[in-house]
Amino acid sequence: MSEGPPSFPPPGAPLPPEPGAPAGPGPAGPPPSPGGNPGYPSYPSYPSYPAPGPEAPGWGQGGPQPSGAWLPPAGPTPPPGMFLGAAHKPGAFPLRPLNLGAIYDGAFRIIRFNPKATVGAAVLVTVVAMLLPVLVTVALTFTAGLSEDVLDGGEASTGEVLRLATAYGSLIVSVLIAQVGVTLVTGMICHVARAAAIGRRLDLGEAWAATRGRRWRLIGLALLVQLIPVLMIAIYVLLWFALIVLSPGTVALVLWGVITVPAFVALLVFVYTRLLYLPVPALMLEKEVGVLGSMGRSWHLTRGQFWRTFGIGILTVIIGSIAGQIIAIPLGIVAGIVGVSAPQYATLAFVLAQAVGLVVQYAFYAPFLASVSSVQYIDLRMRKEGFDIELLREAGILTS
Repeated sequence: MSEGPPSFPPPGAPLPPEPGAPAGPGPAGPPPSPGGNPGYPSYPSYPSYPAPGPEAPGWGQGGPQPSGAWLPPAGPTPPPGMFLGAAHKPGAFPLRPLNLGAIYDGAFRIIRFNPKATVGAAVLVTVVAMLLPVLVTVALTFTAGLSEDVLDGGEASTGEVLRLATAYGSLIVSVLIAQVGVTLVTGMICHVARAAAIGRRLDLGEAWAATRGRRWRLIGLALLVQLIPVLMIAIYVLLWFALIVLSPGTVALVLWGVITVPAFVALLVFVYTRLLYLPVPALMLEKEVGVLGSMGRSWHLTRGQFWRTFGIGILTVIIGSIAGQIIAIPLGIVAGIVGVSAPQYATLAFVLAQAVGLVVQYAFYAPFLASVSSVQYIDLRMRKEGFDIELLREAGILTS
């Protein structure tokens, strides 16, 4: 009996089991891919990892992917430390390259969460320095008397001139002492900012102890930072006198002024930004660096970052100066009113106004400027030297 042609199952019907295969339904597996063999076993699926936040592009929907690449499903932002690209912020500011807003926010956070080691230290050294002229002027006013007539061209005895010179001289000396004290406070704030970057707070004693072994170098650096612009200006003025003597013509002087004055101002700005703006944090935070080496570090870190460093620095100085003027103007008005209504107390009112104004001004200006420059220093090191990795290890976020 001849067999007929083989019968095939209708379209869509399941295929019969192969000879020797066990009867009954097998384990459920994925449907066969087009053109694939349904006999291959199904492999377990791998766990899906959450996609990082928007600061780590290249995962999930965060950035462009190559054609056919596997994309993990969208999920919550991973915890800190899961991805190196995430913006870690264990302390006052994120440990990544910072913009202007982040730098200022970090500076204010440093001052806010370390008030004793920042504002408290600045107020303390300024008050101690300003006690000298206040006590001297009070003693001279209520014992021998002080007269301002000598300043207005009136007749005065030798004793009156000496008493006025003593009062104003003590004020000048105290201002210099206050500047030295604020220089030490600046060094303390550098350590406070370094600790704040990894979430630590330093009190006044800890910040002062951190400057041990570097204090005299810091004072020498501060004097050098003040001396270099003075020497540059003195040399420029001498060149002007030489030109006046050698070329008394008006055209030559005008031409010299038009060409050299803008060039000299630009040179001062360049030297200050590259050499004199950031050496203090380098001196305090890099133990192997000396006074001249700290200036070299400032030159290295600001290479290619001149305009950004200069812009943030000049904006900080302007903000501090405006705040200082807001404080000084009312005190000057009060001192003027006292001088007119009670001339015998005019010198005392002036000295008190200067002392109080300097204390209040340094309480804001010195910590703010020191905090901003310290955060800028850390930012430049993160941009150029991978300093953020070192800080992340210290904060315990990275372990290797």
